[in-house]
Amino acid sequence: MFKINDIVVYGAQGVCEIAGIDERKIDGIRRTYYVLKPKSDKGATFYVPTWNEKALTKMRKVLTKEDVDALIDSMPSQTPTWIANEGERKEAYKNILASGDQAAIISMVQALYFHKKEREADGKRMHMSDEYFMKEAEQLLYNEWQYVLNVDKSGLMTYILNRIENT
Repeated sequence: MFKINDIVVYGAQGVCEIAGIDERKIDGIRRTYYVLKPKSDKGATFYVPTWNEKALTKMRKVLTKEDVDALIDSMPSQTPTWIANEGERKEAYKNILASGDQAAIISMVQALYFHKKEREADGKRMHMSDEYFMKEAEQLLYNEWQYVLNVDKSGLMTYILNRIENT
């Protein structure tokens, strides 16, 4: 499915390069693993079992520039839904992050952003768990988008705003 030097996104680890495909013997069983090197942390290495479907569902090819542009273009037309029940919201957001569904993550970030603005208008802060989910979601999106567009974080924000204004 994947080969050495492919650029992939692996779950919350973000953008990684497949540095190798290794065989390892564990408990007397020889198995094959993808060796991933995150682009954001040169010292880290992840081993993804090629035989584990659940692990492989967390790994996908990186988006194209056209894919990122389409996601950004869709942002103004989305109507995010706030989940009032904190327990349900936490569970839903955990599932969205685990899914890696970029459109759902964008909607989640938008809902959290609007909620944050409402809380600030009332002189209050967001719940810690909401801040955590917003940070994690933004990191997942921005990590990949910065790589695809070859920009830093401030360049990404400028790119997003310019794109939305010209849509």
